[in-house]
Amino acid sequence: MEKNMFYGAHPLIFKRAEELRNNQTESEELLWNYLRKNQLGLKFRRQHPASFYVLDFYAHSIKLAIEIDGNIHLLEEVKKNDSIRQKHLEELGIHFLRFTNVQIKENLEEVIHSIKEKIQTLNNQTKKQNSTPLGAEGFVIPAIDIIDGKCVRLTEGDYAQKKIYNENPLDVAFEFEDAGLQRLHLVDLDGAKAGAVKNWKVLETIASKTKLTIDFGGGIKTEKDIQIVFDSGSALATVGSIAVKDEALFVSWLQQFGAENFLLGADVKEEKIAIGGWLETTDIWIYDFIEKYIKHGVQQIFCTDVSKDGRLEGPSTELYKNIITKFPDLHFIASGGVASLDDLKMLRDIGCSSAIVGKAIYEGRINPKSLKGL
Repeated sequence: MEKNMFYGAHPLIFKRAEELRNNQTESEELLWNYLRKNQLGLKFRRQHPASFYVLDFYAHSIKLAIEIDGNIHLLEEVKKNDSIRQKHLEELGIHFLRFTNVQIKENLEEVIHSIKEKIQTLNNQTKKQNSTPLGAEGFVIPAIDIIDGKCVRLTEGDYAQKKIYNENPLDVAFEFEDAGLQRLHLVDLDGAKAGAVKNWKVLETIASKTKLTIDFGGGIKTEKDIQIVFDSGSALATVGSIAVKDEALFVSWLQQFGAENFLLGADVKEEKIAIGGWLETTDIWIYDFIEKYIKHGVQQIFCTDVSKDGRLEGPSTELYKNIITKFPDLHFIASGGVASLDDLKMLRDIGCSSAIVGKAIYEGRINPKSLKGL
């Protein structure tokens, strides 16, 4: 199943969606006044590209599509096409509610009530699906760093301190999946250095051959890069440097693609942001950086203390405690320095939502199969 909210939609579908967005029907405008700005407790998008089609309204967090049917949809041929269209999208996991123009115009209150009931039902289902006990499935996120299509690890972000662990990242992903892990943090180090996504083929291969939920980062600098990442199967686009260098551009992406579809990377050296594959240190304090993007709707942030990364000397516990204290509602993911199960338990106990683990697994300090007992 395609994991991103556009389901591989072609650029022409995006163009068609924009045209429809600029020419809404009266019924669409009426309903949009009740759906916009999270009025029903979640974010809806209007005229949303999904696979080969454009949905009238879509809430990706619960995969709910709302369609408004005019009189033309009463025609048998159109009904047949609607049925084919809906079946295809339902196979991608999308749920549907359909209303007629008459219902919207004459009984909008009942329509809103029906939508609220559907939202409640789908929210309950989502909570049930996400009720997995804290452990390998929900807490630990294994990492694969890629250079030249190979699985590597750096020490302190230094490209000169590169160690190749596996020639085939897919084999590593299979090992993680076999151990019961469900997430994967995939980093394109070539892309980070070059300033453009490079190893998207690795992403595409892993996404198509495993069921891992992937966040992919490294070199995302343009809208085209984001589209490549989503089309290649990533659930989340991981962004760091561009959020530092071009706030306006990144905010526009948050608005266009949805803040919930981004994982913001906050890599630090002595509590200041590092960018460009950790090759460049800025004067921006980590706390100011996080606060700014929380206000823009970012929900998930991971932080890597570069001085700890790859050294297997333990994570930056005090730094993470400070962040969690300042931003208690943030889905905060720790990264860097983890060397043992005890480190993971400590990160969990101080309030981290998840922890990214890399070198400790590759060096045999942590067996992925042991993580279920965490």
